[in-house]
Amino acid sequence: MTKEAGIIGYGAYIPIYRIKACEIGKIWGNYNGHVPIMEKAVAGIDEDLVTISVEAAKYAIRRAKIDPKEIGAVYIGTESKPYAVKPSGTIVAEAIGATPLVVTADFEFACKAGTEAFQACIDHVLSGRIKYAMAIGADTAQGRPGDQLEYTAASGGAAFIFTKRSNKTLAYCEGAVSFVTDTPDFWRRAHEHYPMHAERFTGEPAYFYHIINSVKTLMENMGLKPSDFKYAVFHQPNTKFPVKVAKKLGFTMDQIKPGLLSPYIGNCYAGSSLVGFAATLDVANPGDRILLASYGSGAGSDAFSFVVQDIILEKRNPIPSVRDMIGVRKYIDYSTYVKFRGKIRA
Repeated sequence: MTKEAGIIGYGAYIPIYRIKACEIGKIWGNYNGHVPIMEKAVAGIDEDLVTISVEAAKYAIRRAKIDPKEIGAVYIGTESKPYAVKPSGTIVAEAIGATPLVVTADFEFACKAGTEAFQACIDHVLSGRIKYAMAIGADTAQGRPGDQLEYTAASGGAAFIFTKRSNKTLAYCEGAVSFVTDTPDFWRRAHEHYPMHAERFTGEPAYFYHIINSVKTLMENMGLKPSDFKYAVFHQPNTKFPVKVAKKLGFTMDQIKPGLLSPYIGNCYAGSSLVGFAATLDVANPGDRILLASYGSGAGSDAFSFVVQDIILEKRNPIPSVRDMIGVRKYIDYSTYVKFRGKIRA
């Protein structure tokens, strides 16, 4: 039995609607010409976590060229489930035609919930119990009006189908590490509409501490160094953090640029690093090694090393790339944004 799991298909989805960060700043009177991102993607009035996940999953199935009935698990990592008590995974599994003989679950670990799903899918397929397992990381914008998060909290997601490594998989996972502590940097209590954040705790003791340790441990375990990777993808809560952590670890801008999407679509929470990973696969060549490092508040980081395989060149077209989706946009004003996101409550 192979000791490695591979990705046979992947897909992403970014809503067409965008709001510019300067539009948000002007409404709250704190726009001084400097904003944390350029713009962010906003789910339409008829879009939510489920619709985003279904679109990404359908692209992944088309790229994998498999029968969805063969998918034995559908796991969704998210912070923005439409139901407090009802799984989103069952809706997605039904929509893509994977039911009824399928395992489904919704994963929660803030922004690394999607890579938590990666870990479960990898273990499932390597055990031989399931032939194909799908991991999805997706979210919709959650930010209190006027809060810093309103600038960056965006909508989008990506789906990946895992199976045992073969000549049909487009990339395989050669190693993974999880690094977790109890660090309360960001949370949302029950019945609260918006998350809270602990200001300075979100940086050094949270984001940087966990990603640096997960990545360093992964490289030490595998005998790798930053120069052994063609690309690196880090969680993107804003435009500064992924660049700073890359430099701290010894990676260059050329390595992180393909997956650095936060200036254009914002932070998709559980979908952030996964959409960046999909964008990197869109341009990677056979033999390239890709580092993927997620971060989830609360707190933890998953680090993976993937190696791209030959068949990736055949699996790109005609499915739109992440950059294609970024290029198709429709700008909205703040009042439309408020309507779409249901921010006016009685």
